[in-house]
Amino acid sequence: MKKQILITVKAYPNPSKKYSETVCCAGVDLSNNNLVRLYPIPYRDLDNEKKFKKYSIIEVDCWKATDKRPESFKVDPDSIKIIKHLDTKKKWKKRKDIVLHTQTKSMCQIYRDAKEQDASLGVIKPTKISFDWKKQSPSNAQARNACYAQLSFFNKHKDAIEEIPYNFYYKFSCAEDDNCPGHKLSIIDWEIGQAYRSWRSEYKDEKVCLDKIKQKWEEITDDKKRDVLFFVGNMQRFRDIFMVLGVFYPPR
Repeated sequence: MKKQILITVKAYPNPSKKYSETVCCAGVDLSNNNLVRLYPIPYRDLDNEKKFKKYSIIEVDCWKATDKRPESFKVDPDSIKIIKHLDTKKKWKKRKDIVLHTQTKSMCQIYRDAKEQDASLGVIKPTKISFDWKKQSPSNAQARNACYAQLSFFNKHKDAIEEIPYNFYYKFSCAEDDNCPGHKLSIIDWEIGQAYRSWRSEYKDEKVCLDKIKQKWEEITDDKKRDVLFFVGNMQRFRDIFMVLGVFYPPR
């Protein structure tokens, strides 16, 4: 089937035994305002005219994945066509007109829906937001490199993307649930990984780089200045583990 989808999420690339490297993307199906997950997308192998940005509307041939999560669809990367990109004019009006219709009551509700309905994506309103990071142990370098040693999409050579040595987190409570116990979710947005790589190179100092990231990701979730929502999603293998896939942060 052919769908038009507003892309709202692009996760940091991951090596894959089956696909060499993949990027998990998610967005809004414009035919019904449902959230959908598009996977796997070999983003760095796509032709330039198919490399969509966040908040682009794309048209793509897709079909329901064998993944039991109801929002998951497989895609034909060759079929990707970029229709247009939604700008941030008038306080993100074009984006808000679509995204706000997908909001879920709370993160607490998403956990309940995940158990009862296998729901795996949501858009929630956080409050009392704070940012944190933690050094992570490196994964098996040999296993990562083996993924890239396979023939990549269209037989193109592709250097292994750098593994980020930190996990970044948001701690928050649900704005719509007075009984919320609080949540701590890792952030897997491509932008935060790219910011680490870029600022570490620019500032030549790990602490300065991490402080810059903290400053930036706290600034975009300052709910006194911005109407903040989180795009959240879980893992296929571990359905009870959710992550922040991206942040929606139009100015108030």
